[in-house]
Amino acid sequence: MDNMKGFCFSPRRRNSRMNRFPLVPAVLFLVFFTAACGTSVKRVDSETVTDLSGYWNDTDVRIVCDSLIKACLDSPKFIEESGLMDKKPVFLVGPFRNESDEHIDTNIIAETMEVAIFNSGRADFVAGGPTREALRRERLDQQSNASEETARKLANETGADFLLTGSVRTIVDQSGKTRTRTYYVTAELTNIESNVRLWMDQNREIKKIIKTAGARL
Repeated sequence: MDNMKGFCFSPRRRNSRMNRFPLVPAVLFLVFFTAACGTSVKRVDSETVTDLSGYWNDTDVRIVCDSLIKACLDSPKFIEESGLMDKKPVFLVGPFRNESDEHIDTNIIAETMEVAIFNSGRADFVAGGPTREALRRERLDQQSNASEETARKLANETGADFLLTGSVRTIVDQSGKTRTRTYYVTAELTNIESNVRLWMDQNREIKKIIKTAGARL
């Protein structure tokens, strides 16, 4: 019996060794799960073309707005009309309607149009919509609360000469797991005083072919 004592292991020691091994897969799983759920962020230049879903994106806005404003300002009728003025023509950018099959923030389109007009240096634009209403409320408030020397005058706004409006539509064609999305962005320039349509154009540059690996969308 004394000789066999050397071949026996302490139960406590044996159990402690065995209990260590189940922890290894658990630790490896935790490391893998944490890595898989991590968020990766990469900064890119704002001019980089990104098209992840095939839907309307920032690149499409930039292409369409720059193209349409250039076409508008270069149109013969606008050049003729603005040439008769003794000042730089003034635009009011009105609403752009979303008549497509997807959610499109048309306020971004209108604002990008304003930036394109401003950067052209060939026309000015006045504020409309909520900004104009806020300005009018402020001027009205100044009549009662600001000093006479600093209060801005009422009925002294710069009137716009032309109203720019438009719409966005889409045509979707699909066969199996392949579909095309074509965007039709229309812009219209109207003389505010006479209601005469000076210019109208439609941009059809944005056409995308999307192939899906999964089920049909």
